[in-house]
Parts: sequence; C-alpha cells; structure tokens
Amino acid sequence: MFTGIVEELGEVVGVTRTAQDSALVTVRGPLVASDARHGDSIAVNGVCLTVVDLDGGVFTADIMGETLRRSALGALRAGDRVNLERAATLGSRLGGHLVQGHVDGVGEVLSRDPAQRWETVRFRLPAALSRYVVEKGSITVDGVSLTVAEVGTDWFAVGLIPTTLSSTTLGARSVGDPVNLETDVLAKYVERLLGARTAGGAGPPVDLPGVATPGPVLS
Repeated sequence: MFTGIVEELGEVVGVTRTAQDSALVTVRGPLVASDARHGDSIAVNGVCLTVVDLDGGVFTADIMGETLRRSALGALRAGDRVNLERAATLGSRLGGHLVQGHVDGVGEVLSRDPAQRWETVRFRLPAALSRYVVEKGSITVDGVSLTVAEVGTDWFAVGLIPTTLSSTTLGARSVGDPVNLETDVLAKYVERLLGARTAGGAGPPVDLPGVATPGPVLS
C-alpha cells in the first residue's frame, strides 16, 4: 500500500525484455533503495513492483504481462525519469490517499494551462474508469495522489502546485504522453458490493463492516 506522495525522482538504467510478455526494469533511486531488501515493494510511476535485485542505489524489478498491458511501463527507456515511492508502514503519515499501486488503465495528457504559480492539466480518461472519478475525489496519476478539479465523460483535470511540477514527472509531461491511472479503490469496492446486492433483485442485505443492518419492523 502507498500514499501517492512521491519520495524521489528516479532514473531508468535499463529495460530488458525477458520474454514476449515480461521484462526486467532497473532503476536508480538512492533514497528508496537505501533501506530496500529483496522482496520489498516500490511504486514506479504508480505501479507496485517487487525488488528482485539491489546494487547500491540501483534496484531491479520484474514486470509481468498483466502490468505491461495495463500500464505505460512497457514504454520506458533508459534515461527516463520515474516517480518512486516506498511502501507505506503502519506508522506512515497518510499525506495523499490510499493507493494500491494497481494501475487501472492508461490515460493521456490532453492539455496544459499554466498560471503564475500552478498549472491545470487535463487528461484523457478511459471510458471504463469514468464512473469511479468524481469532482473533488482522489485519483493517482503516475503514482502522484491528486484531487480531481473537474471531470467530464472522458476526461478529468487537476491542478498542479509548484512542488508537484518540480518534484515529479508530471511537470515534464507533454500533450500526448501516456500516464498510469489508478482510481479510488473505495469506489470499486462499493460498486462490487452494491452489484452483488442488486444482481438478484431484492436479495438479502449485504453486511458492511461497522454498519448496522436494519432488522425486521415489528408492529
């Protein structure tokens, strides 16, 4: 689990295709690698990857076929900058929102509208994800926790402050660039629960943790 607060801008050292549907990515990230061990999780542009090798400030991770299909990691090349975040601990501050590192799909930068000290950026939103995105809700773009400023049927917009522009890859993204998107996990669970409840019509109520289920009315 992550929080969407990028700790470091890393650099891709190399990407090696190990098979038609898998690859190895090697990333230089002295901060996130400083206390990493084999098997630890590190988010790379919002994708949770498992460390399989370490060499000083450089770590290597596997990318499987599902990840290549669902994310933009397959387009990474040596020299690319990437957003890095170590997995949260129980004592971590939740500065962003709950982020799984499980990318839902790939969006695209549609426009950039700079202001004096901040910038509005609009992204294409895949149709299958639009129902999970709401104004003032949370979304993760390339591993960065952001608040949705506006949303349409196939797009959403966010405001980027100077720190985000300078400390993450979003400051250098150009129109047409792909970005990894992860929507709010709570919305997906609520949809699943409500779908199970209504699939058979008036079925039995679904017990939600911490929510009392109404009993029969006695008269």
